[in-house]
Amino acid sequence: MAETKTKPAAISADDYIAGVEPDAKRAEAQALDAFFRRVTGYQPVIWGPSLIGYGRYHYRYASGHEGDAMASGFSPRKAELSIYIMPGLQQYGFILARLGKHRIGKVCLYVKRLDDIDMTVLEELVRCGLADLDKLYPVQPT
Repeated sequence: MAETKTKPAAISADDYIAGVEPDAKRAEAQALDAFFRRVTGYQPVIWGPSLIGYGRYHYRYASGHEGDAMASGFSPRKAELSIYIMPGLQQYGFILARLGKHRIGKVCLYVKRLDDIDMTVLEELVRCGLADLDKLYPVQPT
């Protein structure tokens, strides 16, 4: 069985965010960090080289593969902010329709700038995602 590659890293979230470039992207990362701390009530943990996660869960698939993962979070990528809603985004069309300018992948919400979206709607999305994830796998604090 392959080992999970994305694990908590030794660097603190504050140190990681302090190194984000350019300045505008760092400011957005700081704003998202404050947002996730407030909305989730969890402290941030760096997962892998660049994911800032809030909360964690342990999963086990029918195949027997199991591991730990962040419950929600973001990554301040160069081109876009990647926001992670771990149960997946397909069931949240009714929320995404009100969010603003974005695109989605399976569990990633991609946003060019925070000014492009409604943060109140993002809060609703994060809260719904955590609640739905918790029904599948209990979410634990980080």
